[in-house]
Order: sequence, then C-alpha cells, then structure tokens
Amino acid sequence: MPEYIVEFRNKSEVAEGTLAFSLQKPADFNFKAGQTADLTLVDPPETDSEGNTRTFSIASAPWESELMFATRLRDTAFKRNLRNMKPGTKMKLDGPMGSFNLHKNASKPAVFLAGGIGITPFHSIVKEAARQKDPHQIYLFYSNRRPEDTAFFKELEALPQQNPNFHLISTMVEMDKSKQSWSGERGFIDAAMLKRHLPGLAGPIYYAAGPPAMVAAMKEMLVKAGVDEDDVRSEDFPGY
Repeated sequence: MPEYIVEFRNKSEVAEGTLAFSLQKPADFNFKAGQTADLTLVDPPETDSEGNTRTFSIASAPWESELMFATRLRDTAFKRNLRNMKPGTKMKLDGPMGSFNLHKNASKPAVFLAGGIGITPFHSIVKEAARQKDPHQIYLFYSNRRPEDTAFFKELEALPQQNPNFHLISTMVEMDKSKQSWSGERGFIDAAMLKRHLPGLAGPIYYAAGPPAMVAAMKEMLVKAGVDEDDVRSEDFPGY
C-alpha cells in the first residue's frame, strides 16, 4: 500500500461537533469513491493510549483536487491535534483501501443507510455519481439526532438538482433537543420508513455505515424484512 507525506490544508466545522479537514492530494493518489485511508500524525504535540493513526473514509470525490475527511470531535489527543492543526503541517497518508464502492449493475438501485459520521463514504459516492451522470437510482437514508448535528446537510439537499436519480431521506431522532423546525422523517431508520420511500425492499443493494450498533441494527432489520444478506454491505466507525 502506498505511503505519502502530505500537507494539512484547512479545516471547517460542517455540523456541531463535526470537523471536516482537507489534505494535499498526491499526484498519483487514485481512489474509488467509498474507499478509506489511514492518517498518521507526524511528531504531534501530544499523544495518548489511542495512538497517532486513524482510519478515515475519504469524504471528497475522486475528481476533486484535495482529499477531504470528516470526524466527530471527541476529547482525545488525536482529535485535539486535528482541531488545533495549522495549514502546512505534515501528516502521513496510507491508502487507498477498501471495497465499499457503488455496485456496477445500474438496474439495481443503491440504498445507503447512514448514521452520523457514517455519511462520509456516501458523500464521496453521491458526488461522484452526480459528476459522472451515473444511471443508478440512489436513495440515501440519513439519520442524525438533530439538524444541527447533520454534516453536509445543505449540500446533500441541493444534490438532486444535479442528479435527478438521487433521493435524500433525512430523519431526526432527537428533535425535542433541537432549536430548528423539522418537517421530515423522525425516528430511527426502519423497514416501515424504507417502504414509504422505496419502490420495493427486494432488488436494491443496501449499504450501511455508521456506529457499530447502528450498522448491526440495520443489517438485522433488513434480513428480517426479507432482504437477501448478499445484497447488504456495511462499514462501521468504532469510536468516531
């Protein structure tokens, strides 16, 4: 697996408690939307028992000039270093890795089930699909506590204008703690919600990404609803 030393470019808060950050993209770094990379801090100001390396899904699309990643901000040395990092700081990049990519058979719809920071691989995939005018019907079910916690929300809401085959279904599970209004779905993603928005449960390829408990619940729910296990793919984000 190739290894690179790259520069940290910039960072921004894309939701409450969620940081997106961009890195230099090496000229020969080619990846498929949905893949991951390992990022390692180089001589960080502080470290802890969790170490200096993390695996991140690449949130940017392959055609973009920089590599973007996103993470929830927890109180760890790695996250504190990221939060305080200055442009030009060097990091080690290993990758790309993984096969969490959009299937090739466009006659089968893609159903993405994202919880929280699990949006990152899907963010890359849907941007790539829009750019390439991909014929797949894509349904993104995106679960968060509140609109305030929903990373890339405005961008995803605007995406159907670029790609009419893209359908966004956002759902909130703790609107009682939000200061915003909300007229969309509420509650956790379940079979009833899928049935309200999909032509049918059998047929699509399903992809689940998010915290391990959420991913396990999605896989169990789909199998109980009669979805073939071979049509379910997953990636979880422990501790993120």
